[in-house]
Amino acid sequence: MEDKYKALLRRMFDAAVAAAQPALCVPPYLPAKAPKRLVVIGAGKASAAMAKAVEDHWQGELSGLVVTRYGYGVPCNRIEIVEAAHPVPDEAGHAAAQRMMELAQSLTEEDLVLCLISGGGSALLPLPLEGLSLEDKQAVNRALLASGATISEMNCVRRHLSGIKGGRLAVACHPARVVTLLISDVPGDNPIDIASGPTVADPTTCEDALAILRRYDVQVSPAVRAVLESGRGETVKPDDPRLAGIETHIVAAPRLALDAAAAVAREAGIPAYILGDSIEGEARDVGKVMAGIALQVAEHAHPFQTPCVLLSGGETTVTVRGKGRGGRNVEFLLSLGIALNGHPSIHAIAGDTDGVDGLEEIAGAVLAPDSLARAWAKGIKPKDSLDANDGHGFFEALGDSVVTGPTLTNVNDFRAILILPKT
Repeated sequence: MEDKYKALLRRMFDAAVAAAQPALCVPPYLPAKAPKRLVVIGAGKASAAMAKAVEDHWQGELSGLVVTRYGYGVPCNRIEIVEAAHPVPDEAGHAAAQRMMELAQSLTEEDLVLCLISGGGSALLPLPLEGLSLEDKQAVNRALLASGATISEMNCVRRHLSGIKGGRLAVACHPARVVTLLISDVPGDNPIDIASGPTVADPTTCEDALAILRRYDVQVSPAVRAVLESGRGETVKPDDPRLAGIETHIVAAPRLALDAAAAVAREAGIPAYILGDSIEGEARDVGKVMAGIALQVAEHAHPFQTPCVLLSGGETTVTVRGKGRGGRNVEFLLSLGIALNGHPSIHAIAGDTDGVDGLEEIAGAVLAPDSLARAWAKGIKPKDSLDANDGHGFFEALGDSVVTGPTLTNVNDFRAILILPKT
């Protein structure tokens, strides 16, 4: 890949991440001074950075507890930061969730609660319902991650097995006033799907959760099935009076990140078009579709003239069948590359804005016209890598991985396809 195109794509990705930094998006939404004290709670990959933004802009009494992913902690003086595992929960997250519920239950009507929620919060607050164990929750999480279920479907199941999600944290805070600030990482920006909605009402049911398990043939323990079949896992519904008056604000979302990337492209003199910020589906299928659109533009200048950049976001899924290292962004990119078959005018980047694609500490990768040729020269067969769900292995071997380290935010996946004029 010519360095200037690779650099442009990377600048777009970096701009998308920067646009969603809590230091920029949290302060405008902070409430007026609390009547007595402000108590901060929350969870997610961006929650520690969100807490730091609160500390930097709040002059009154302040305390609290937030949970973030290992490596995503930010030093705070008045708010305790706990790190725990993601995407499969661990005991550190479990203990923190228990402490958070105890803190919530100690609040009074004179307190103001600021709940900071971002993507990843669902795994970081694993508080099983009575009768379930952390091991039950871990097993369900692993099975859902490998099933191909959408993030909305996964979170529906999680809510109905949780003692803290699906509005239960807000109920525990009652009668305190609750203001929730959300950084969205889900298609459609539905608050109930962001970290499984600990402070918002849930219209879905236990039967919905069971239907999802059946749809994807997810095997669960007898204890999990009993919770759902008995209705004991039912969440807090929209008409619950304890949720009346709760304020919920989305402070950053995927569209904001795509707009920032589009601005970078336009500054470079290249028109940018946003195809959508909530695209879902199997990563390899989305790759094929995007390749079809890109080829139409490259070969026929339709529906856009070249040069141009096609931007999209959302959260694809990967149904794991192989034994590779996974990653939905690199799976998308590898599928895109195979379908493009080395087209000389098309370059691309795909990455997760939290810096972690799948289970790897790698955000994503870049694709060049010569990527497939370089792989073959190394004895790597692209289709075999795709069949093995080994996008990370493929792009790492080429030296084309995108590694950012913890970005301290999370507004879902970012994809950019750069299409140049025919030469």
